[in-house]
Amino acid sequence: MDLHEGVLTVRQALQRVGGELLIVAPKTQRSARRVALPAECVTALRAQRAQQVADRKAAGTNWKGTGQGLVFTTKNGTPIEPRNLNRSFEALCARAGVRKVRFHALRHTRASLLHEQGGDARMIMEVLGHSSIRVTMDIYTFVRLDSQRSAFDRVGDALRGDDNRPDDDDGAAGVFVAV
Repeated sequence: MDLHEGVLTVRQALQRVGGELLIVAPKTQRSARRVALPAECVTALRAQRAQQVADRKAAGTNWKGTGQGLVFTTKNGTPIEPRNLNRSFEALCARAGVRKVRFHALRHTRASLLHEQGGDARMIMEVLGHSSIRVTMDIYTFVRLDSQRSAFDRVGDALRGDDNRPDDDDGAAGVFVAV
């Protein structure tokens, strides 16, 4: 992580192999990628890094971190057991009054929100590390009803020739031509 530049570089993954958690190469070549981080994430990751430094100091010789660059670890530096991560996430959702969702569902949420905010398919595909735009759009995006309504409202504005929309400078504002 480069928290000064606000960029995360994915170079490895944590995977269970033969009952043991191991650091492995990313699943595909596209999975190894750079991802820009929003300012809120950078702030949270700086706090996490400080907490990890404090945990390492408190653990002393019991620190088991191996320098693999893990961002989130247990108090003694080992990888977090995925089941424990899921339990902690469920507890946080319950405390915040958020409906229960699987931790992995956050990928879908991120893709849908990026799409809803105008992110193009290629950018979303690269953020998620997919090899195909089709996978991204078919599986990982969901268009909310209010977004559909907003899009149709804009179509209605165009059909009525409302002047409240930006001019696309094609000389045919509000006029549709059959091709």
